[in-house]
Amino acid sequence: MTATLDHLVIAARSLEEGRAWLEGRLGVPMQDGGKHAHFGTHNALLSLGPDCYLEVIAADPGAPIPPRPRWFGLDTPEMKAQLEDGPALIHWVAAVGALEPGPEVLELTRGENRWALTVPEDGGLPMGGVAPSRIVWHTVPPPRRLTDVGVRLGQLRLRTPTPDHLRAVLDGLEFMGEVEVYEAPQTELRAVLETPGGPVTLGEW
Repeated sequence: MTATLDHLVIAARSLEEGRAWLEGRLGVPMQDGGKHAHFGTHNALLSLGPDCYLEVIAADPGAPIPPRPRWFGLDTPEMKAQLEDGPALIHWVAAVGALEPGPEVLELTRGENRWALTVPEDGGLPMGGVAPSRIVWHTVPPPRRLTDVGVRLGQLRLRTPTPDHLRAVLDGLEFMGEVEVYEAPQTELRAVLETPGGPVTLGEW
């Protein structure tokens, strides 16, 4: 089965900071997400139409320290240093039809939501964030439940020192979507969102 874009991931030092930053840039409200007990994080969500969405995620200061590294590299010194400059677009997730059981495939729940997601055992980001994590929803995906506020993803551009490898990963997933891959000295993500007030770029380069 082909893979499609499920959601974008923006990380922040705190959920309050990330949410205020994104709402200020887009001019639309986000919706409450919830807590992820397995990783000690919490999030807020934004519809990008009927098929994909965006999440702002941060460590939950009220949660116990998780027994394994937090996902999306949130515990790494590199990510903490990056987020000192403000919230950042760090990753994206692709929806797939199925996942083979393995050490990186976790079955997760949050409230009524149930899904399986690939998470490296060290909590790191695949290819520094440009290669997608893979997700299978066992319940209704968030885009079908979020309020549509008129924001859409216009472009997702990925820069990496190894573009051929990234293209091979996407080809292996039979990925279908408007994702552009470029060669660059360092890994970077850039998304252009079409909003009621005009286009907004996340990840300047």
